[in-house]
Amino acid sequence: MAYRWKNNLTDRDVTDEAAWLNRRQIMGGMAGLGLAGMASGARAEALEPNAYEDITSYCNYYEFGTGKGDPSKYAHMLATEPWSVKIDGMVDRPGDYALEDILAKMTIEERIYRFRCVEAWSMVVPWNGFELADLLEMAGVQAGAKYVAFETVLRKDEMPGTRYPVLDWPYVEGLRLDEAMHPLTIMASGIYGKPLLGQNGAPLRLVVPWKYGFKSIKSVVRITLTDTQPPTSWNKANAREYGFYSNVNPEVDHPRWSQASERVLGSSLFAGKVPTQMFNGYEDEVAGLYQGMDLRKFF
Repeated sequence: MAYRWKNNLTDRDVTDEAAWLNRRQIMGGMAGLGLAGMASGARAEALEPNAYEDITSYCNYYEFGTGKGDPSKYAHMLATEPWSVKIDGMVDRPGDYALEDILAKMTIEERIYRFRCVEAWSMVVPWNGFELADLLEMAGVQAGAKYVAFETVLRKDEMPGTRYPVLDWPYVEGLRLDEAMHPLTIMASGIYGKPLLGQNGAPLRLVVPWKYGFKSIKSVVRITLTDTQPPTSWNKANAREYGFYSNVNPEVDHPRWSQASERVLGSSLFAGKVPTQMFNGYEDEVAGLYQGMDLRKFF
């Protein structure tokens, strides 16, 4: 596979496929020991592969339940064909865009990115997808637009977790327009050369590698261009712990744990932590977006 390298990452740095899919099983074992997390910059050791049924059993997708095994148990209930994305707001060509039409017009690339969870673990993932900027340009961004809002599908009959007020459904996220148009920001449609699994955000999810993982909203059905900062689900749920920007910043601790270090998914459970990199290792590429901002205040 011909990957497009980012930050000198190579295929050696990619978290083992079994380890990536099995990350929640690993985290479940760590929770009992009071440990939380893994890290990205160093090479992740490959875990011995589990059966396919095992390695897809632990995910975090609250629309299917808060239990780590719930997404893999229920995600098959979500119908992903046909699929369309509504693009509206401050665009020249608003409408409902069929996914197959979008993919036919986009340049699908394979990107190796670091992925840093707010829970202080991380991994390296090979995504398949296209630059969000290309999709927004297809719709025609109007002058005056400053933000991009995203929305996850909401089907209570197919997503049993949404029957409970864990979050204010539907799940929503947002970026500044310049963040959305940055070439590192992609819409992923696959992983390891395979279509996304339901529990991993099929059929289309956002990936913003310099931000914490929860910003990468799954199963996107609506994208809205606006001139006002949009609400985001975790910020609405707990603004003290989750800011709008959610950039990876080792100098700003989560109120309940440090963000200064992380544990690499797939490494030995007792291998210790490594320092978290500013902007998850993408400082050279994205720091200019936040010039003059107090990154402790705008977390």
